Amino acid sequence: MTVQEKLGQIQQLTWTGDTGPGGGQTEQTEAAARAGLLGSVLNIHGARSSNSLQRIAVEESRLGIPLLFGLDVIHGFWTAFPIPLAQASSFDPEVARLDAEVSAKEARSEGVRWTFSPMMDVTHEPRWGRIAESCGEDPYLSAAFAVAKVQGYQGPADGSELSRTDRIAACAKHFVAYGGAEGGRDYNTVDVSEQRLRNLYLPPFKAAVDAGVATVMAAFNTIGGVPAHGNAHTMNSVLKEEWGFKGFVVSDYTGVEELIAHGFAEDGADAGRLALNSGLDMEMVSTNVADHGEALLSDGQITMERLDDAVTRILQLKFDLGLFDNPYSGESAAVAEPTAAARAASRASAARSMVLLRNEGSVLPLSPAAGSIAVVGPFADSTRLHGTWAGPGASRFPSVGILDAVREAAPGAKVTHAGQDLTLAVAAAAAAEVTVVVVGEDPGLSGEAAVRSDIGLPAGQEELIAAVAATGKPFVVVLVNGRPLVLGDWVDSAPAVLEVWHPGIEAGHAVADVLFGAVAPGGKLPVTFPRAVGQIPLYYNHESTGRPYNPAKPEEKFVSKYLDLADGPRFPFGYGLSYTTFAVSRPQLSRESIARDALERGETVEVSLTVTNTGEQAGDEVVQLYVHDVAAGIAQPVRRLRGFERVTLEPGRSTTVSFRLGAQDLGFWTNDPAGTFIVERGRIDVYTGTSSTTRDCSPLTVV
Repeated sequence: MTVQEKLGQIQQLTWTGDTGPGGGQTEQTEAAARAGLLGSVLNIHGARSSNSLQRIAVEESRLGIPLLFGLDVIHGFWTAFPIPLAQASSFDPEVARLDAEVSAKEARSEGVRWTFSPMMDVTHEPRWGRIAESCGEDPYLSAAFAVAKVQGYQGPADGSELSRTDRIAACAKHFVAYGGAEGGRDYNTVDVSEQRLRNLYLPPFKAAVDAGVATVMAAFNTIGGVPAHGNAHTMNSVLKEEWGFKGFVVSDYTGVEELIAHGFAEDGADAGRLALNSGLDMEMVSTNVADHGEALLSDGQITMERLDDAVTRILQLKFDLGLFDNPYSGESAAVAEPTAAARAASRASAARSMVLLRNEGSVLPLSPAAGSIAVVGPFADSTRLHGTWAGPGASRFPSVGILDAVREAAPGAKVTHAGQDLTLAVAAAAAAEVTVVVVGEDPGLSGEAAVRSDIGLPAGQEELIAAVAATGKPFVVVLVNGRPLVLGDWVDSAPAVLEVWHPGIEAGHAVADVLFGAVAPGGKLPVTFPRAVGQIPLYYNHESTGRPYNPAKPEEKFVSKYLDLADGPRFPFGYGLSYTTFAVSRPQLSRESIARDALERGETVEVSLTVTNTGEQAGDEVVQLYVHDVAAGIAQPVRRLRGFERVTLEPGRSTTVSFRLGAQDLGFWTNDPAGTFIVERGRIDVYTGTSSTTRDCSPLTVV
């Protein structure tokens, strides 16, 4: 390969229809493909369109190296599944795996071989719009879902199934700490210690690498003053050297160019030099490495060895995907629309991801035999409940509306409808036996560049709830949203509140399944719901501080609390109700102490407990295991999730759930930039229960 052809392989350009910075590069893209100076294309899909461009690269360029087509397939291609934050609420990684399997099959049939997913940015910031794409605030939960999604897209970790026609390459993003953006403002500064980087932000990426993820995407943010696109510590030292990552690192959209705006690079040549030398292998949309690569080589500012390494990583993935043997997509075999099976999978996933926040007086489940039901609110009849980054299917295949689904679920009922007009909504509620109030956020209010300073319900919605409540009739509030919300005082007087997030293409059916009891709610919150924006950041895995708030002594002044707000969240991480009740026994440990060297040899402690359905209906419960290192060389969070299992039980039935704790669960990373993981001697409290606020605890001593 010539130097120009090598530089071409590490260049990705975008296709038409992209209106972002640098978009609309159609002629440039075709010319580069024809000259053999292009490695990948972003935002092209459709078997016919992708084949046409691929033929230019394969049949007209000197070497005939096929292009790699990439697309943001975040939670569906044609079939939109619930948003990733919702999927995490299921506390069932199989939901993410199923989404990825369906998405991979649909996308691959339309020419896409590479998705920029999963996103595994742990975040404590609900104002950040991209929390919708994340799995929330916990690294352990995020890691479990990252692994499931990588496996759903790619298959086994060894890459042996990547060439199959129902698999695509995954991309772990955004590397790293993007979720820590100050103020929740997208693309913003992140200043983070090494221990927090390794204990909070890096674990999901390590899990994805271990699962065989093919690619990694650099983040937009700085990390301790160094932009991620030019950060040799994270990309070279940690990812490639310490972890042994063999895939390639791609920039985010114009991320290399933005090193100049960061004040890190002087110009395009400097940006290309810094990015390539720091471990970046492919540049998305901006062209700094390709434009200046030859001059940088001549001046000795980059080496041929580094360039060859980047190109080798890219070509290896193309071989693994089978592009050299089969560069084209079968146009007659394209999956042109959601299948019945795919819709059923999305519907089941959405229902499994819903979280029951309140149910006073057992208002839910509703009776299908109800005589009259009012469905009111701004999203009552919406068919745009796919959520952010829902894929090309969102514009072609509307989501099922909640109003239509309620009518279908209760065919004998008189179902009336009103939007957000207070007069009409009150009249409908007053005349009905029960009212379903559907409020929340439009999908456009969450996602990339969709940051909100006020994360309460949009204007007029709390007034709508209050007006319905004033009728004195039973009602249910259904929340459709892409982030945790600050819920007003109305939540304490609402008989029932169901968090459904943005549920995807089968939204209405899934909501009705839960409202009418065809599916029992069993989801849990993967994020904290604050009482007020002023509390943010608020998260369960916080440190104690030297003056922690004591609920038994609320009058104490000189402690960590607000003068004008009750302590703690509105709803905590791991919280969620059911239509039945459960009892969970105290944790039983297989041993009271374990030697540190035994842990280093791989020995574990078994933690077991009994879960009993004490109610009158079948239901799901998510058993959660947390640990707290009572005294450590680095102050530890008051709780750290280290295990979870979702169980289904019939009334009166019990089951035993067991977990194992090893060194990775009981130790932590220090502030050593070279990476030092330690397990210290001392007491570790082991908590089990049904949310992060559980107090059932047994001590374990590391000796």
